[in-house]
Amino acid sequence: MKQTGRFTIKKLVTAVAAAAAISTLSFASNVYAVEKLEKDTLKLGFIKLTDMAPLAVAYEKGYFEDEGLYVQLEAQANWKVLLDRVIGGELDGAHMLAGQPIGATIGFGTKADIITAFSMDLNGNAITVSNDVWEQMKSHIPMQDGKPVHPIKADALKPVVEKYKAAGKPFNMGMVFPVSTHNYELRYWLAAGGIKPGFYAPPQDTSGQLDADALLSVTPPPQMPSTMDSGTIVGYCVGEPWNQQAVFKGIGVPVVSDYEIWKNNPEKVFGVSKEWAEKNPKTHLAVVKALIRAAMWLDADNNKNRPEAVEMLSQSQYVGADYEVIANSMTGTFEYEKGDKRDLPDFNVFFRHNATYPYYSDAIWYLTQMRRWGQINEQKSDAWFMDIAKQVYRPDIYMAAAKALIADGKAKAEDFPADNETGFKAPTGDFIDGIVYDGNKPNDYLSKFAIGLKGKQTVADGKVVE
Repeated sequence: MKQTGRFTIKKLVTAVAAAAAISTLSFASNVYAVEKLEKDTLKLGFIKLTDMAPLAVAYEKGYFEDEGLYVQLEAQANWKVLLDRVIGGELDGAHMLAGQPIGATIGFGTKADIITAFSMDLNGNAITVSNDVWEQMKSHIPMQDGKPVHPIKADALKPVVEKYKAAGKPFNMGMVFPVSTHNYELRYWLAAGGIKPGFYAPPQDTSGQLDADALLSVTPPPQMPSTMDSGTIVGYCVGEPWNQQAVFKGIGVPVVSDYEIWKNNPEKVFGVSKEWAEKNPKTHLAVVKALIRAAMWLDADNNKNRPEAVEMLSQSQYVGADYEVIANSMTGTFEYEKGDKRDLPDFNVFFRHNATYPYYSDAIWYLTQMRRWGQINEQKSDAWFMDIAKQVYRPDIYMAAAKALIADGKAKAEDFPADNETGFKAPTGDFIDGIVYDGNKPNDYLSKFAIGLKGKQTVADGKVVE
């Protein structure tokens, strides 16, 4: 589905002025911006999810145009196609899973140098189970005033999984991509409840189902509800609006949000190839500036703009779900079991809490999960984790864009991290199992988990070996 770039009169005048080199027109400042860019016509990709919102807003509110950019936004079939098209140059950049630039850089799946200078959001995912599984879980969940006590831990799911195993039935769950936050969040939640989500052993086995109690496999986000409704899977982890869609259709129940698994976790990023960034540094900076402004607009004044954003996203060229479905999570609430709508103001965060800053510690957390589940099937030093994080995450480009916005009078210095920011968030125990994560000590972090690789462990012949 293609979104044609907006060719307004302003843009037309700018283009004519640039071509004619007429510097005296009233649009001189914008002409200057266009002339300074290495490339001003861009095609950017996305997947139909709520958290592509910064791209839609930057387009619809004219922030790309303000930077002299003529942009097409184009929906992609799935995450692999999206990544391949960025690598191949068919897309200039894209809304990406935070793990995609990291996975590509270390060579898990497709090997390529991808970087990010902009984190698109925090939170925004949930885990949903079928009505049948939910009914089986409920007797194991504490209740208060007739409603489940949240967060619901996977401890309540474990007896259901064991029942499936005893009956010789596979317990199949969906996630969106092997290096997606959804995969790692689902695995984290399951393992915290004593359910083994399986290991990878590349290059021989990339199923991620070795020694698994619950079998996780890839399902494209928009297909999650229908795939569960057909019985192919009995639960999934996905971004919005596909959890709320299950509620609206009456086919499943979201049991836990990722905010409850890891409070204010990083979710998507804007990714470009390293080669593209090096060829187009001014263009890249301009894109990041526009996206920062979009994120600011999305979170401004206690989310006052969210209803307008939901209207944008409900259009078929963006997410294409009903307004009510998108609004259910985008405007500060989240509905679990039908009728059990609760306040969750930070379910979608686009700018506050320094959401857009590309922290090295976020990249390192993804790498720890790749190591934990065997996608990295050998021990790595703490220095290695740091080196990969610095190859992929580019807070220097982000801060250059932030300072340019401050100089333009479009942002304030206090909106951003300080100049002496190290790129590491403070250690946090805001996880569903309470285990503290310190990005400076990845191997120490891995050693704390009962389920998952640590130290010198590897996966060989389908088993964990020392």
